[in-house]
Amino acid sequence: MAPEGQPEETDARGRPMVPATPRDVVHIRLGSFGLIPIIILGVFGFATGAIWLVVAMAVLAVVVIVDIVLAVRRQSRSNPGMTTEAG
Repeated sequence: MAPEGQPEETDARGRPMVPATPRDVVHIRLGSFGLIPIIILGVFGFATGAIWLVVAMAVLAVVVIVDIVLAVRRQSRSNPGMTTEAG
């Protein structure tokens, strides 16, 4: 979002320019959506006593959370003066 009172920067085709890559956005969005079934399956495994399922879902949840954190860090560490096309 552009600071108040300033127009948003756009490319030659009129699309907004943001300091994030589409890859980072995809990692964050798919990771957050992926956490939902992982948590549901983990709870299901806990309710049914399938410890192996709980462990597998816990490992997957940690992997997804680490991926999201790394994508957010890449996005925030990008050069603030450099804007890349998102989309």
